[in-house]
Parts: sequence; C-alpha cells; structure tokens
Amino acid sequence: MDRTYSDAVKALNSLQSNASVVNAIRQSGRMMNAQAIAEMVEWCRKIGYEPSDFNRLNVIHIAGTKGKGSTSAFISSILAQYLPSHAEVAQPSKLHKIGLYTSPHLRFVRERIQVNNAPLSEAAFASYFFQTWDRLEASAAAVGEPTNPCAKPVYFRFLTLMAFHTYMSEGVDTAVIECGIGGEYDSTNILVQPTVTGITSLGIDHTFVLGNTITEIAWHKAGIMKKGSVCYTVQQPEAAIAVLRKRAVERGSELRLVAERHPQIVSGEVVLGLAADFQKTNASLAVEIAAEHLRVLGFEGLDVKDKLPEEFVRGLEQVKWGGRCETRFEGPIGWHLDGGHTLESITVAGQWYAECVLASQTSPSNNPPQSTAPSTSADSKGSLPRILLFNQQTRAGLPLLKTLHGLLSDQFREGHPFSHVIFCSNITFADSGFRPDLISINVSQEELEDLRVQKELAQGWEDIDGKGSEIFVVRTIEEAVEKARHIARKWMEGDVHREGTTRDGDIKVLVTGSVHLVGGVLEVLAAD
Repeated sequence: MDRTYSDAVKALNSLQSNASVVNAIRQSGRMMNAQAIAEMVEWCRKIGYEPSDFNRLNVIHIAGTKGKGSTSAFISSILAQYLPSHAEVAQPSKLHKIGLYTSPHLRFVRERIQVNNAPLSEAAFASYFFQTWDRLEASAAAVGEPTNPCAKPVYFRFLTLMAFHTYMSEGVDTAVIECGIGGEYDSTNILVQPTVTGITSLGIDHTFVLGNTITEIAWHKAGIMKKGSVCYTVQQPEAAIAVLRKRAVERGSELRLVAERHPQIVSGEVVLGLAADFQKTNASLAVEIAAEHLRVLGFEGLDVKDKLPEEFVRGLEQVKWGGRCETRFEGPIGWHLDGGHTLESITVAGQWYAECVLASQTSPSNNPPQSTAPSTSADSKGSLPRILLFNQQTRAGLPLLKTLHGLLSDQFREGHPFSHVIFCSNITFADSGFRPDLISINVSQEELEDLRVQKELAQGWEDIDGKGSEIFVVRTIEEAVEKARHIARKWMEGDVHREGTTRDGDIKVLVTGSVHLVGGVLEVLAAD
C-alpha cells in the first residue's frame, strides 16, 4: 500500500459500516453499551497508550445535541489567544499547542484533527494515519490475528485513536475533544481526568442508540462528567436538568449552569465570528469553560463575569467554523449554508435564514428594494426567488421539511416560503461521483441510484406546500447547485430590467438537511 493522503483516505473509508449493517442496528433496537468503552480502551493499548496517558493533553471534553462543534470552536479560538505567538499575552504562556477534534467534516477528513486551529496537512494526516494503522497491524500480528481491515476499529473509533496519537506526538498541551454520539459510551469517553467538561443544548437525535426521550439522552450526555472536574451546561428542559444534576452527584462532579448569556455578547459589544442568535448561547458557554480550563492550568486573576479579557474578545470575534449558519456570495446568489439535520437544528437554521431574508428588506442600499416574497413560475419576472436546496438520505427528512415549512411560513407571513425547491442525493459530482473525503457507504447504494428518498421527499413537500413552488429532483449536488444558478440567471434575464436593482446575495438559497450536503456544496463552489 502506498502512503499518500489519498491512500490514507481510501483505507479509512474501508472502515465505514455499510448500509445493511447500519440498518440492522437500527431495526434491532440495540443500544450503546458499556462494552464500547472496554473495547476502545483495548484499541488504545494496541497502539501503545493507556487512557491515563491522555491526562497530559489537559482535555476539555464537550458533549451535547446542538452546538457542540461551534462551542468547541469558540473554546479553541479563545485559548489560541494565550499561545506564545500572541504578543499581547500578559503573563508567560502555559499553552503551546492546542488540539481540536470534531466531527463530522465538511470537505476534507483532515479537518477533524486540528492543531492550533488549523487542519492537519495532507502529509501530516497521512503520516499519523499510517503510524496508527501500522501499530494496529503489528499488535494483531503479534498474537496471530488477521491484519486486514476487519481487525481494525470502525471509522470513528480509528479517527479518535489517530487524534489522540497525533496530539501525543505533537506535544499538544490542551485538547478540545468533541463527543461523536452521546457521551457515556462514546469512543472519546476513555478520558480519565479532563480539566473541565461541557454539555451544550440537548434535543432528540440518534434515538436508535441513545433512546427516545430527553431524559435518556441527558443520561448519556452526562456520562462525560468526571470526578473532580466541573461540568458546565446551558439552560435545558427541566427534566434534562434533573438528570444532569443527579448524574453529577453520582459521578462526583460539580454541575454549573450558565443560565444567562454574557452581557457583552448580548449587547453586541462583542461581535461573534459565527452568525445566528443561538451562537450567543454557545459562546457564553464557551467563555465559562475556557475560563475554568485556564484557572485549572494556573492562570491567575481571571474574571469573566462582567468584563471579558481582551483575549476572550479576540477569540470570540475571530473564530471560524464553516458550514454552520455560513453565507457565501456568488453575484446575485447568497448561499446560506447550515448542516441542520435534527428538528432542533433545522429550526435554528430556519430562524437564521428568516433573519437574513427579512434583514435584506430593511438594509440600506442605493438601489431600489426588490420584494422578497418568493416568485413562482407564474410570477418569474416579479419578486425575488427564494430557493431551498435539501438533502437527507433517510425518510427522517420529511419531519424536517414540515418543521422548516411551518416556521418560515410564519416568519414570512405567507403560505409558500420558497419559490423553488431542489432535492438531491449526497453524491458530489455528476461525472466523477463522490469526492473521496465525502464518500459514505452507510447509505443504500440502490436508493442513491434511483433517487428513491429524494422523490419521496419531493412528494412530501408538494403535499405540504401544494403548488406554491417549483420542485426539482436531481442526482448530484453539482447538478443541484447548477439548477439554483440557472434559476437565478433566468430571473436576472427576465423582461424587467434588473441590472442595478439587485444586490449581491439578494437571491437567497438555503442549503440544509445534512452536513454531507453542505460540504458537497462548498466543494462544488470551490471547484468552480
């Protein structure tokens, strides 16, 4: 086997669970269990580590349903301001390298493993990947076991092992680690002594492994609490808070509630680097977690209650986290990207999109304002198009569409929130198919080929919306992007002369439903 980045991605993809395995797990009702942790500990030993070795990383462990990635990014960005490279640091730095491990990725799998807020280079990713791979093969060979992919951990477990190995090798002295699914039995939960833990907003997701109620899900998330470490959380449903409090007592952790957003964030004095109102909650949680971590490391005189230190302000304002309430402009098109794929996250994505649309009606401009009511095929020369580009590879997409339609109908005070709706699979390109980093074999290839799910979602949207929008089903993300561009061009070329009256980004496309879709759209936009 060659040892390039492409070879590493190909080998990693061989560790994905295929669609039939995933469906069998869903249908069996089998829940995550404690054996998962014992298995992960054993995998760690096979590459030469005991879980206690990772105490050197000074880990911040983050769980939650919504906002755990954004919160982790805020924390990492704040802490980066205390690195020696920042001359503004007032006292000798106790931080030298910061690791950030998150999932899923948008365009490149190496985005998941970052050092000082930069993804690993292709060369570094390949190197650490094959070091981990070789250690596992050597361990298997030593006891006479097969060394093929079947003898290695599955995709996420492997990446988690690789992340820990990378950070130990790189000399990372603070690591922000985001859980994958749940907490109690998550692959990351082999950590022995995190400096601090955090639980973001809770909601219903991954029910086939975590349970169907908020209390069951809260139980799993609270599993990251550790004796002697403080755990911070935000306002939660009362039943969830009760579970978190009980679990904190059982596990010897102190639960602290960040009940209010930080006043400087609420007032807008601190302008967050991530858009959308809900990010103010994530940022306020990140402030408390980062402050606690710095106190544990020995930073003195750190008070964040009323006035944030300049380092915190810079970190909050400079944070980057793609694909979450992100806007990209392409002439008259504004691509509004958010990977919301649960009822809660699609709600906040819809609220953010509505804010963008409604704000465009009142934003100052030298140009005459255009109506933001969506055009239809019968009115294609009048008001601005509003376009939904949607992907889900399961039938769970229909409740998301119903939620989005209801929310935006209320926000726009009209029954048809979009003029055009485009459904596509998660295949990236029309000619070359998936980008290797974006390959997913845990969905049915048969359903991908005949667009079964997309056609069902299209019918579902028509049932919800009536004849209020033009609906398209296309095979790939590339074709969906081109369809949206075609709609924009057609509208711009209408009989009404629009040059000089349409501002950049006036034609707003909401891209949502899955992180795979958002990553694919970003890949297509970059390719062009």
